[in-house]
Order: sequence, then structure tokens, then C-alpha cells
Amino acid sequence: MSYMALYRKFRPQVFSDVKGQDHIVTTLQNQIKTNRIGHAYLFTGTRGTGKTTVAKILARTINCSNPKEDGSPCMECESCKAISADNSMDVREIDAASNNGVDSIRQIVEEVKYTPQVGKYKVYIIDEVHMLSIGAFNALLKTLEEPPSYVVFILATTEVHKIPITILSRCQRYDFHRISIDTIAARLQELMDKEQVQVEDKAIRYIAKAADGSMRDGLSLLDQCIAFYINQPLTYDNVLKVLGAIDTEIFSRLLRFIINGQVTECIGIIEEIMTQGRDLNQFVNDFTWYLRNLMLIKSSDDMEDVLEMSSDNIALLKEEAKLVDTEVLMRYIQVLSALSNDIKYASQKRVLIEIAIIKLCKPQMEADISALNNRIANLEKKVEEGVPVVMAAPASGSAPVASAEPLKKEPLPAAIPDEVKQVAQKWDSVLGKLPINIKMYVKAVNTVTVNEAGELVLVFDQPEGSDRLAGDLVNRPEVIEEIKRAIESLIQKTVEVRVEINSSGFNSQNTKTDVRDFFASRGIEIESDAD
Repeated sequence: MSYMALYRKFRPQVFSDVKGQDHIVTTLQNQIKTNRIGHAYLFTGTRGTGKTTVAKILARTINCSNPKEDGSPCMECESCKAISADNSMDVREIDAASNNGVDSIRQIVEEVKYTPQVGKYKVYIIDEVHMLSIGAFNALLKTLEEPPSYVVFILATTEVHKIPITILSRCQRYDFHRISIDTIAARLQELMDKEQVQVEDKAIRYIAKAADGSMRDGLSLLDQCIAFYINQPLTYDNVLKVLGAIDTEIFSRLLRFIINGQVTECIGIIEEIMTQGRDLNQFVNDFTWYLRNLMLIKSSDDMEDVLEMSSDNIALLKEEAKLVDTEVLMRYIQVLSALSNDIKYASQKRVLIEIAIIKLCKPQMEADISALNNRIANLEKKVEEGVPVVMAAPASGSAPVASAEPLKKEPLPAAIPDEVKQVAQKWDSVLGKLPINIKMYVKAVNTVTVNEAGELVLVFDQPEGSDRLAGDLVNRPEVIEEIKRAIESLIQKTVEVRVEINSSGFNSQNTKTDVRDFFASRGIEIESDAD
């Protein structure tokens, strides 16, 4: 006899074999025991969760001559054997993907006039029913609403939103859930014990995770791994090799290189992955999942149940999580999530991945808030480590590039009040020196002036209850340092910069008298027009 794939060999034959869909199994068993069989069912859910399997078990049970007390088929009567062998005239399975025309449905409409030959019911299982044409749905509509008492329709689909509401309203709908990793792993281990195949628990668990909620996918992946290492124990490392997956040790190295901005080393890891023949889509998804786990670890100390990992792996993740801030991790995940969508159908997957990795290493390439937070986190880390951080001269219109190499620089003299006033009068020149992601907030300043202490004062009109994002962000020490550096590059003097938030409710540019009174109370001198 030819070899039969695991998902076919161990396909559930009775309700008790169905895993992860207890809410559906219990309801159907109760209907069978109380003889409350519906005339139309709609089974919906992702692939490999048991829709067609449960449909066949239901068809077998309601036609069984000697059903068990728990609502399961006996598997011994003529009807059960015929349905199991796909030889029954009373149960017909139709693939709507290839039989989606009006003629196919009209044939069913003609057939329902005839009573079942052996069992109690004629059952029509229409798989991928969303593929039917509009005409086919219309042809089915009347029969689906009022079929003969001996006819049961079971519609199965992965895309329920494509089914007309007129069909949905005539069916009992059952949503099949994604099966949990624990449930899939337990089932795979049970079957491997029957097959007498030795598999590491860690390998079983990884396959269950890779199945993404589909029992059929889990069995297919397991079948593939066993075939590659025939007559050998199946280890975790072997599973990684067969499935083209990446070990977390590589993710750990890659993350450290990204945090330190080591682009060359990151590209080297991509080259290593390509050389090993790993699947790039899987690499991106697994790395995103790895970063997600780090983010959860940083969010709470009690994440063992959520992460579904061993205590050893969680301990390693906690050490890794100390290297990076939560906001930075969120930016990494956002970039990789966008990448995951882009590379699905891309011909140059590697190029897109390398671009995304460079973005992660160099947040100064982007102008959004998450990239700015990333840059600030990098600067703070270097300051904490005692590494002098200077801003390299940028190209025209581009953001400055952080450099960790110390640069010997003579201290600049402090600017006198008249020079600070000149800076206030030529404020547009200062804006031109700022990185674009900072300039967009600094431009929101309402008044630029000088106080008695010779400080340059930036005033933001932000009444209580308004959006205070601009003023609050500019008031951060690292942003003020950027402004001071821009001024130094213009006048070769140091200037102290101070941010004022005007929350009094009036506009600081309404009238000169009001402005003078407002700033006089703060010790700030405003130049007259004659000046």
C-alpha cells in the first residue's frame, strides 16, 4: 500500500478526535442527541482547523444506524463504512472552486428531489463555497431556504465575508478557532507515540508554533521533517534546518548589531541566512515575533504564560530586553511589519530586507517621531557609556549623523547680549541649520526674544487643554542641544536657550503692549521697532 500523509492517516473519524473546537463539537453532539438537526450549516474559519473534517463526521453521525450515546458514529454500520470510503450516494462533497457555475448547483437542486438510499439524510458538503458565482448562489437560495426534510447542506469557507447575506441568514453559522500551540503540540506528540517516532519536545513545540493555528499544517510540517531525517530522532536543530527557520541566537546577534548601528555586520547576517537557504519571509516574521516577545518582557514581569516559553529562554529574553527601550522596539516592529507586507510578492526580497535593516540601524534617515525617539535613545545610551557624541556635518537638507568617535574641539566663547539679539532677529537662519524632524516642531514657536540674563527665549502659545506636543518636545534637553549647536555653527559663540510655554490663553503676538507686559513680568526685554 502506498504511503499516506499524516494529516490523511490520522484525520479524525469521530467527534472525540477533533481537537481545539470543543464549542462546535459539543453543540453538534447535543443537536444529534436531541434530534434537532438543522437543514443548513455554515462552517467558517482559517485553513486546517477542521471544517471539512467536522462536516464529514456530522454527515456520518446523522446517517449512522447505531449512533453512540455521546452523538458519535458507530463506524461499523453500512452507512458509516460507505461514507468513510467516500462511496456513499447519500453524502456528496462538492469543491466550489472548480464547480462554481449555475449548472453545478442546478444539478444539486434536481438531486434533492430523491430520497436517500441507505441513511436518513442526503448531505451536501460544499467546500470553499465563497467561490460560487452570483448566479450559482441565486440558484441555491430557494432550495437552501426550504429543502426537503431529509436534506442537509453544510457549507465550508475560509472567506465568509464573500458570501451573500441572503445565504448567511439561512444557515447556522459555526466559527472554527485557530488551534492553540499547546493543543497542536499535544496532538502531534500523541501521534508520534503511535508512529513510534522519537521527537524532541522543543522540536514538536516549534512545529506547533509554525503551524499558525492549523492542525493540518502542523501535521504536514512534521511529515516533512520526519521524511528528511528518516529513521533518526527528530531534534530541534534538524527542524530548523528543514523548515528554513532561524535560531534565536542569530536574532540576538542581529539585534545587538542594529542597536549599535553596525550596518556591515547586519548585512553579513543577511548573507549568512541567504547562504543557508533560509526562507526570507519566515526570517522577517520570526524576527518580528522575537522583538514582540522582548517588548512584552519589558512591559510586564509576569509574561511566562503569554510567551509560552521555558524559564531559561525567558531569562535570556530579559537580559536582551535591557539593551533597548520599549519605544525603540515598537519602531523596529512597525518597520518590519511594513516590510513583511512588501516582500510577499516582491522579486528582490533581499534588497527590501537590507533597506529595512539599514533604516533600523540609522534612525536619522527618517523624520517621524518614532525615529526621533530611537535617535534620542541611542544618544542617551552612548552618554551613559561615556562615549562622546558629536554631530557630523550633514549634507544639504539632510539630518545630522551621530558619530561615536571623540572629536577634540576648543570651547567656544559665550555670546554677548547684542549677539544673542542678532540671533533672534535672524531666526530663520537658525531654522535652516536644524534637522527636518526637529525643525517641524521648532517652527511652531510664536516669539523669539532675549531676557535680561542674555538667554535666547523661545515662547510657544499653548493654552490649557490644547495640544502641547511642539513646546514640550522642543523643551527636551537633547532638542535644546541641537538648537544650540545650530546657533554655534552660525556665530561661533555659545548661546543659552530657554523654552517658555505660554498657557495664559492670549496670543503672545496680539499686541505689542500686551507682549511687553507679559515678558516684563518674566524679566525679558523686548527690542523696540527703532532697534
